[in-house]
Amino acid sequence: MRIIGGRHRGRAIPVPRAEGLRPTADRTREAVFNILEHAPDGLDFAGETVLDLFAGTGALGLEALSRGAALATFIDHDGGVLHSIRRTAAAMGEARSITLLKLDATRLPPPARTAGTPVVLAFLDPPYESGMASPALQGLAAKGWLAPDARCVVEVAAREPLAVPPAFTLHDERVYGAARVVFLRYRHP
Repeated sequence: MRIIGGRHRGRAIPVPRAEGLRPTADRTREAVFNILEHAPDGLDFAGETVLDLFAGTGALGLEALSRGAALATFIDHDGGVLHSIRRTAAAMGEARSITLLKLDATRLPPPARTAGTPVVLAFLDPPYESGMASPALQGLAAKGWLAPDARCVVEVAAREPLAVPPAFTLHDERVYGAARVVFLRYRHP
């Protein structure tokens, strides 16, 4: 796996050994970032804060940092994968641009000060067929993690149902092989 674009383009992203870890494919990541950056209301990552939930390798948050995000917060329940993300970010010179939180993404507390919230973009890549995406989205909205009109990019299995919570609107969705990527917007009450 490698960083696809930005100032760290071509940098390797190690894949730690962890049960159930399924990194987002490089081609899928490239497509997601192209959509985010080049849509009519495209996102300029410069100086923004992003969240990588169910972080795994951290590829999505690290990619955002490479494209100019100021801070990326990574949340995962596995301390080993968080340690791997810390090493990768340090090797990229991004050690001060990350916050690592060992949390259950489906039971989020209010954000820590170091998380740089509210975020403008959240990536959610839960294990396929786990049903974890909807509770995680609800927690993000209810606990104050998201800025008004924040974007959430959710990766689920191609045929996996996703119950979109009422605080979100469906903006787009695409299928890439075994993955379906759903683009949501947060409607702040």
